[in-house]
Amino acid sequence: MLTLQLSEFSLDRFLAEYWQQKPVLIRQGFPAFRDLISPDELAGLACEAQIDSRLISRRNGEWQAERGPFQDYSHLGERDWTLVVQAVDHWSPDVAELVQAFAFIPKWRLDDVMISFAAPGGGVGPHIDLYDVFICQGSGRRHWRVGDRGAHRQFAAHSALLHTDPFAPIIDAVVEAGDILYIPPGFPHEGVSLDSSMSFSVGFRSRSASDMLSGLADYLIDHELGKTLISDPRREAHQQQGYINRSDFAMIRAQMQSVLNDDALMADVVGSLLSTTRSELDLQAMEPPLDADELLCALEEQQLRRTGGLRCFYLEPQISEGICYVDGERHTFGAALSEAVRVLCNHDVIGIVNLGSALQQTQFLTTLLQWVNQGYWYLDEPD
Repeated sequence: MLTLQLSEFSLDRFLAEYWQQKPVLIRQGFPAFRDLISPDELAGLACEAQIDSRLISRRNGEWQAERGPFQDYSHLGERDWTLVVQAVDHWSPDVAELVQAFAFIPKWRLDDVMISFAAPGGGVGPHIDLYDVFICQGSGRRHWRVGDRGAHRQFAAHSALLHTDPFAPIIDAVVEAGDILYIPPGFPHEGVSLDSSMSFSVGFRSRSASDMLSGLADYLIDHELGKTLISDPRREAHQQQGYINRSDFAMIRAQMQSVLNDDALMADVVGSLLSTTRSELDLQAMEPPLDADELLCALEEQQLRRTGGLRCFYLEPQISEGICYVDGERHTFGAALSEAVRVLCNHDVIGIVNLGSALQQTQFLTTLLQWVNQGYWYLDEPD
C-alpha cells in the first residue's frame, strides 16, 4: 500500500496551511513510485464506451479535443498530445489503492482518480479547476507552472477546452516519479510533458448548494414527500392583491425551512445523494451466484474487497441505529450492528475477523450476500 511521505511538514500543517488555501509541491511524496497501470492498459480502457476519456492535442498551434471511445491512436504522431481517462479507480484495483494514501480527506469529498498519458510536449493547456487535486507523477517528467488566485480571464480554446490567459507562476518546477503537486480550486496551472509520461490525479470535489438542493427536490419527488400545503386559516383581508407581504413571505420560507430542519429527512437526502456514483462501476456479478453457506465458507480463507469507486457512508446520529447508504440506497441493520456498519464503510478490505458476529445476523448476511453477488464487494486473496 502506498504511504504518503510529508518530509518537509506534518499532515496537520498541510491541512492547516495548504488544504484549500495554496498549492504546494511535495517532493518524493511517494518514494520509488511506479506506474499503477501501463500506457497500453490506459489506452485499452479508453476503448470502452462506458469509460469517460478524451484526447487533447495541439496541431499547428490550434488546440483539438475529442471524446472517446477510441479505437486507434496511430494518427497522433510522436508529440503534443495527451490521453486523459476519468475514474480509473473504478476499473483498476491497483489504482483504487492510491485513494487510501489520501484517507485524511473524507471519501464523500472524493471525485475520482484521473490518469493521463502524454507524449513529449503534451498537455491540456493552461486552465483552472474547481476542485482540489493531488497530481502524482508517474513515469517520465512534466514541467508544471501554477499561478496565484485572481481575476483570470477564461476562454474556449476549443468547444471542449476552457483555458485561461497567461499567468505569472508561483510554482515553476519539473516533477519526476514520486513527486506530488497539490493544487486547490481556483489556481491556474499548466503541465507540459518533457518525455512520454504518466500522471495520476486524485481529485476531491464538494457539491454546490444548487446541486444539493436539486438532489433534495428529486428525493422529495421520488419519495412523494414535502407535499403538505400551506394552511392559513383566519388570515386578515388583503388590501393589495399583487403584494406578497412580510408575513406571507415568512410563512412560505418557513414551509421550505421545515424540510431543511427535518434531520432524518436531510440525512437520507445527503446519504443517498453523496453515496451515488457519478461514473460507471466495474461490477462483476458472481456467476453462478453464491448462497450464504458458500459465502461464509469462502470468507474463512478470503477477504472482501470493495469494488473501486463504490461509495458507502454513514451519518451521526443514524449510525447508532446501524443505518448506512450504499450507492444511493439506504440500509438499516439495527443498533446491534452499528460497529459492523462502521467497518463496512470505513475500510476497503474486510474479512471474517472484522465483521465478527454480524455474519450470524440473517439480515446483514443476506444483504452482504446480495452485494457480493452483484459485484459491489468481491472475494480477494489476503495481502
